[in-house]
Amino acid sequence: MLKKVLDNFNRKKLKDDRFSFLFDKSPNDEVVVFDTETTGLNPKSDEILSIGAIKIKENKILTSKKFEIFVQPSKKISEESIKIHQIRNIDLQNGYPPNEAIEKFLYFIGSRPLVGYYLEFDIKMINKYLKPHLGIKLPNKQIEVSGLYHDKKIKFIPDGIIDLKFDSIMKDLNLPIFGKHNAINDAIMTAMMYIKLKNIKHL
Repeated sequence: MLKKVLDNFNRKKLKDDRFSFLFDKSPNDEVVVFDTETTGLNPKSDEILSIGAIKIKENKILTSKKFEIFVQPSKKISEESIKIHQIRNIDLQNGYPPNEAIEKFLYFIGSRPLVGYYLEFDIKMINKYLKPHLGIKLPNKQIEVSGLYHDKKIKFIPDGIIDLKFDSIMKDLNLPIFGKHNAINDAIMTAMMYIKLKNIKHL
């Protein structure tokens, strides 16, 4: 009930009717897994450099329907930031302006639920651009894979201490870790996590 009220309040703030589809009923058995690479971990001051996303339909990762886009930041990337995500200033020369990149992302996700690892941060980064541009926050349902993993694992851990690091979850689920951590690879690995967690009874 509360979500419906909040969604209606959010929808009234939408500045562009082209994006009213975000509030439609989501397709059955479809989600979008996404990840962002950013200049840092502060949504207030840092910027998105790339977005990677992939669709899942009926437990199948639709690799033919992946989304990857680079975003032009407002200033040059620091050397410290490059060491983390390996995205150089030259890699962003043909990137999209932030608002155009966000619009393309919205057309890709539609009204589907969004899945991610440390999803709250990625949502905040998207909303940083979305709110001033279109007046709304992402209305999509959100599913955090580390939360799914925690809930499957907690009943079998006596001390209640669970390692929720990305690579640790992948290893425990016996899933392959791709060599390069970037937005699209992390989205695909998170999609594998999500499908496995969704379909196993316990760990």
